[in-house]
Amino acid sequence: MRKSAFVLLVALLAASAHAAGEAVAKLPAGPAAASPTQAAPSAVLFTCNAFYLPARSIWQRTVAIGLDADGVRSVEIDGVAVYTFNINGTVIMTAVDGERIQIDMQALTWSSDLRGLVTGRGTCTR
Repeated sequence: MRKSAFVLLVALLAASAHAAGEAVAKLPAGPAAASPTQAAPSAVLFTCNAFYLPARSIWQRTVAIGLDADGVRSVEIDGVAVYTFNINGTVIMTAVDGERIQIDMQALTWSSDLRGLVTGRGTCTR
């Protein structure tokens, strides 16, 4: 991944948290305690309203993106930490229970596909 795209994503997430005026929640400390000079990790929270076809149902999905001084540290969807994620420009790509998910942090959009049987599209808010 290009460093400029990574820096842009971190800047967008930080601006999102600041613009929303929300208090940034602290994530629990990992197994190794952070050094006193290192900034405490934080999370940016989003709510995405995804419209799923062919069922024509709307699901409210929650997304928490954990940040630290190095950038994106973790991604949680509906309270479940994802196993792995990839960042391409401003898009976070991951999967949960076979549902491939793409969240565009600049456009604040959600798109997903569940094994070609169900597709979801929607918008996200901070």
